[in-house]
Amino acid sequence: MRVLVTRPREDAAGLVAALEARGHEVKLEPLLTIVPRAQPDWPAGHERAQALLVTSANGVRAFARLDARRDLPVYAVGDASAAAARDLGFRRVVSAAGDVEDLAALVRRHLDPAAGPLLHPAAGRLTGDLQGALAAAGFVVLRAVLYDALAAEALSAETLRDINDGLIDAATFFSPRTAAGFVSLIEAAAVTPACRKIAALCLSPAVAAELSGLVWRRVCVAARPEQAALLTALDDLAGDGA
Repeated sequence: MRVLVTRPREDAAGLVAALEARGHEVKLEPLLTIVPRAQPDWPAGHERAQALLVTSANGVRAFARLDARRDLPVYAVGDASAAAARDLGFRRVVSAAGDVEDLAALVRRHLDPAAGPLLHPAAGRLTGDLQGALAAAGFVVLRAVLYDALAAEALSAETLRDINDGLIDAATFFSPRTAAGFVSLIEAAAVTPACRKIAALCLSPAVAAELSGLVWRRVCVAARPEQAALLTALDDLAGDGA
């Protein structure tokens, strides 16, 4: 199958490798660009954090570029962000293997609000309300804004041509923001009918909801919000010949 990958370039390597190992032809079209902030916004008291909360691999990468601490426990939203933390030298890493709500539940089970604040390295724009979910349990979450994820202003001419010519069989979407951005760019380019030939592979129901403005050949949602489950959905799709 010919698969369009819309992840940021920094996050796409593992997915591209897994797709190519399955014999798929991959086209990378990042819809978000990760830009480190020249002046990171560190919250007061961040040096007293008892643990890091990581909701993306880019968050832990940004922290690691700016802070030498590797002894902080890391509580990661999923396996990919947990793996990124381990690769960067963090020794105590736990994955929630899910979404922001799963991460909040993991923190509530394992940590004590009285032990100190939690530090959340993140982008300028967030998905989900991790801070609110934990505040109700007495936790103080300090958000460090260390980078921005800038949305693409247009799809490349090559990708638009491939979509219009029916040369894309499936497209992967990992976040509601990316999905919504794709819909806007497709509409702006006036190629919406071409999506009828494409299967949309979505990490979660929230991602799929953002794609509902277009008519797709098929919409597949991963059984769990993690890359392995999305790849399983693609395997099922390829096996069905759909």
